[in-house]
Amino acid sequence: MRSDYALYTVAIIFFILTAITAFTLAEFERNLWVVTTAVLGFLFIGLGYSQKPRPQSITVEAPPQAPAPEMPTSPTVTEVMKEEKVETVVEVTPPKMELTNVKGIKEKRSEQLKALGISSVEDLAKASAEDLASKLKISPKITVRWIENAKQLLEKS
Repeated sequence: MRSDYALYTVAIIFFILTAITAFTLAEFERNLWVVTTAVLGFLFIGLGYSQKPRPQSITVEAPPQAPAPEMPTSPTVTEVMKEEKVETVVEVTPPKMELTNVKGIKEKRSEQLKALGISSVEDLAKASAEDLASKLKISPKITVRWIENAKQLLEKS
């Protein structure tokens, strides 16, 4: 339970006591009790407000935008060249799998692994589970699962 709620509850109790004493006690005692309990009620409201959690502000940085390509403003002279057919051979290499493809690894954990020098699924498959667990301060069971999933992904591709 938040502490400000408890302090607000105490303030409400003092205000209830103020109302009860205003109708039941004699003149001098009533004035003394009403003032005392009302002041204590306001004091606890102030204390509760001071213990209220403050909202946290979050700043999000927008990625930098690429500059727009410049368009020529004046007419340009173009040269006409003879077309020659050139055959190009393109080798297709499979895309490098990201660490987030491994089950159980999200963006934050991926960044932590990259900071440790593990930047691909291949690197993760070759890593030591115990060493990785001690560096990340997590259970070795989790790192064993990551490494097994990384090896399975490599077998599939």
